[in-house]
Amino acid sequence: MEHSHIFPTLPPNSSMGSPGEPPPTLLHCPLGLLPIIYYSTLLCLGLPANILTVVVLSQLVLLRQKSSYSYLLALAAADILVLLLIVFVDFLLEDFVLGAPLPPSLGKAVQMLEFCSLHTSIWITVPLTVDRYVAVCHPLRYHALSYPARARRVILAVYLGGLLSSAPYYWWPDLWREAPVGGVGPGQQALVWVHCVTVYLVPCSVFCTLNSAIVRRLRDRRSCFRLRGCSTGKTTAILLAITSIFAALWAPRVIVILYRLYSAPGPARLLHLLTDVANMLALLNTSVNFFLYCFISRHFRGMAAAVLVASLRCRKRLPPPAFYTGHSVSITSSPRISPAGSHYIKMLVYQYDRSSGPVHISS
Repeated sequence: MEHSHIFPTLPPNSSMGSPGEPPPTLLHCPLGLLPIIYYSTLLCLGLPANILTVVVLSQLVLLRQKSSYSYLLALAAADILVLLLIVFVDFLLEDFVLGAPLPPSLGKAVQMLEFCSLHTSIWITVPLTVDRYVAVCHPLRYHALSYPARARRVILAVYLGGLLSSAPYYWWPDLWREAPVGGVGPGQQALVWVHCVTVYLVPCSVFCTLNSAIVRRLRDRRSCFRLRGCSTGKTTAILLAITSIFAALWAPRVIVILYRLYSAPGPARLLHLLTDVANMLALLNTSVNFFLYCFISRHFRGMAAAVLVASLRCRKRLPPPAFYTGHSVSITSSPRISPAGSHYIKMLVYQYDRSSGPVHISS
C-alpha cells in the first residue's frame, strides 16, 4: 500500500529528536499517536483471531469436506499475510519504528508482496461467492460442480494469480509524495486504475450480481435454510456479511486514491488525514471475519472455544472417529420440496475418494 505518513527530510548532521520527544514521523502525522495505537491493536487482535480461524476451519475441512470451508480457510491465510506484510512491516515497522523508508530494492520487493497478499485476500472471496451461488440457486448440481479437490485447485490458482499480478506494482507510484498529475506518468496512472478496477470494482460487481440472485432465491424459497440444513444457511449469511463489509470498508480508499491521482494540490494535512482514515478502514477488513463467524455460527463459536480451552490446558484435541474409513459422505436434497412432503424427497449421496474427488453418486 502507498505510504500515508510523511518521512521528514533532515540535514545529514541533525539528530532524530530529543529522547523525550516523539519520533519525527508522529510529529508530521495529523492523527498523532492514534495510527500506531490503532495498527498495534489491529495486529494484536487480528493475527491471533485469524490463526484461530485457520485452526478451526482446518478441522472443519477435514470433518465436513465442504468447498466453502476451504475457501474460508484460504481467506484467513491471506488475511494473515496482509497483517504481517502491511500492518506490521509497512505501517508499524517502517513508518513508526524505523521512521524512514526501507532501502529501495527491499522496499519495492515488500511492496510487491503487499499487493500480492491484497489481491489474494480479495479475490479468494470470488470463488466463495460462486460456490454459494451454485449451492443456493442450483443445489442439485452443487456437489457435482463443487468439491474439495476442485476447490484446492481454484485456491492454488488464485494464490498464483495474486503473485503474478503483483509484478507490475514494482512501479506503483508514491501518490503522497509526488505531484498528482506532473509526477505520475501515464503508465503509472493506468496502473492505479487497474488496481482500483481489479481489487474493488470487478469483485464488487461479482458480489452484487451473485448475492442479488442468492437473496432472490432465498426469498422465493424460504424453506431453503431449514431443509438444506443450518450449515448452508450460516455459510451463505457469512458470505453476505463478508462481501458487504468489504464493499463498505474499501470504498473510502479507492475514492481517496482516485482523488489524489487527479486533484490539484490541496491542504496537505487534510489529504494526509483522509489517507490515514481510508487505510485504517481498508485494513480493518482483515480482522473482522473471525468475529463475524462467531456471531453468525454457533457451531464455529463452540469449536473456537474448544480450541482455546484445549490450548490453554496444553491438551491435544483428538479428532472424532471418521464416519467412513475410506470415503467422505455428503448428502443434499432439493430445496423445492417442502418439509411436509419430506417423505418424497429424493436424496443424493455423494462420496469422495481420498483425493476429495467425487467417485460415486447414488440415489
